[in-house]
Amino acid sequence: MTDETVDTEETPKKASKLPLIIGLVLALAGGGGGFFAVYSGMILGSDSAPAAEEESVEMDKPEALPDITYVGLDPFVVSLTSGGSADYLRFRAQLEVPSAHQEEVERVLPRVVDVLNGYLRALSPSDIESPDALVKLRSQMLRRVQIVTGQERVSDLLVMEFVLN
Repeated sequence: MTDETVDTEETPKKASKLPLIIGLVLALAGGGGGFFAVYSGMILGSDSAPAAEEESVEMDKPEALPDITYVGLDPFVVSLTSGGSADYLRFRAQLEVPSAHQEEVERVLPRVVDVLNGYLRALSPSDIESPDALVKLRSQMLRRVQIVTGQERVSDLLVMEFVLN
């Protein structure tokens, strides 16, 4: 009877760890291959890697500057609207203009100054005092200048002086 008991009570075999090890190795290989494919641009990439190599070869040549000129605006002082105290803003700027349109922009400079003067006069000192005010005001002024001169005639407005007294 003791022989029968031993036969029926076999100890369960431990599961083999070989499938786990193979799965882990395949996962690492797949992850590494996927990383390489994305990093090299084979998958989800563009042809930026060859372009980067071409740029490094061409870095010896300086890039030609665009054909632009600057049209200066005469400095002007604007009184700001406030609740009693007189605050003044001294403003001076230059317009970045393609050279082909310089004469056209110079012809409408009085209108540009009028638009900027009207816009700046409507501001209050609190509109100017915030840290990011100059960025917002510059974009608003550029947009108004481009409406007067035409979108393609003025590419940027450079603020040279912006002082609140």
